Amino acid sequence: MKRILLIILILSGACSSGKKALQKGNYEEAIMKAINRLRSSPNNSKARETLRDGYPLTLEYHTNRISNLRNSNEAFKYEGIIASYQALTQLTNEIQRCPACREEVPNARTYLNEIGEAKQLAATERYNAGVVAFDRDNTRESAKEAYLHFLRASEFVPNYKDVQQRMQQAKFEATLKVVFEQIPVHSRAYSLSNEFFQNKINQFVGSEKMNEFVRFYTPGEAQKVGLRNPDHLVRMQFDDFVVGQVYMKESTEEISRDSVIVGQVKTTAGNKNVYGTVKAKFTLFQKTISSRGLMDLQVMDPQTKRVLFQEKMPGEFVWRSEWASYKGDERALTDKQVKLSQLREAQPPAPQDLFIEFCKPIYTQATGTLRKYYQNY
Repeated sequence: MKRILLIILILSGACSSGKKALQKGNYEEAIMKAINRLRSSPNNSKARETLRDGYPLTLEYHTNRISNLRNSNEAFKYEGIIASYQALTQLTNEIQRCPACREEVPNARTYLNEIGEAKQLAATERYNAGVVAFDRDNTRESAKEAYLHFLRASEFVPNYKDVQQRMQQAKFEATLKVVFEQIPVHSRAYSLSNEFFQNKINQFVGSEKMNEFVRFYTPGEAQKVGLRNPDHLVRMQFDDFVVGQVYMKESTEEISRDSVIVGQVKTTAGNKNVYGTVKAKFTLFQKTISSRGLMDLQVMDPQTKRVLFQEKMPGEFVWRSEWASYKGDERALTDKQVKLSQLREAQPPAPQDLFIEFCKPIYTQATGTLRKYYQNY
């Protein structure tokens, strides 16, 4: 048992020393395993050997890569150079935090100055690419490409030239601007307000962030920022709706129950229960008020007047009230029937409340559909 445990410990030590990773050419992985091993076991000879052999190989690999990139015509080559310098610097930082590691690699250095110089050159590459993309044509795709280049440049050097202003301009041109029209509601029978639905849509417009390059506006917001030529118009209007369609149902049944105590008789042994059948006529009243509507959602190109997308969205809400009455012996009824007989007809909701209730599922459909439609723009 002790021999098995010893073998396991030897194997685990070999694996964690990074030697196998080094043999496969995974230099950085090998060095990190060796460093971690030496932090917990400073005298581990395999880990020391891995670090001693692996660091020069890693340094040579990144040095050659940096040299090859400098001499190449590869686009955005300085980003690769930055990555190599950062990898070497990270390894140096880890080595310096490990006393045993510093014994094996005493001359490991950081490359902060080189990283700073490469970042300046990388920012220049991205900035110039952004200018070219922005000036190429007037399409959203070119503006989006320019924005991403400017954004990358600002990540390397935050205040590089006028990159912040160019980034904002490119973002504005790349963004699809969508204006939601007001939702009309016309009813001869009722004075209904679309305030609930319109407010919910306005909340959606103000809070929805499903796509970085899509911006929703209410008509008021579009007017405030001077947006005269939006890319899309979203139009929602009811094709038809019915509020407060009443249905009444009345049903009567004869009910009886056996083995119910109906009296007592006197006997020589005392009073004795008399069992019999009790009956009742039970009448159930059911009142249903149905409200429903059909919303037409359209996404339009305001310049061409072409409908880009259209979908019909139904909504329904049904309000119910039940109550009952009976004639006869209450003992013939079930507990549920007794409770129903104690109820009276409930006052139905106001037409405006019924209108709001059937609008709720339409709103859920509309916002879900718009999220899906605009998520990939």
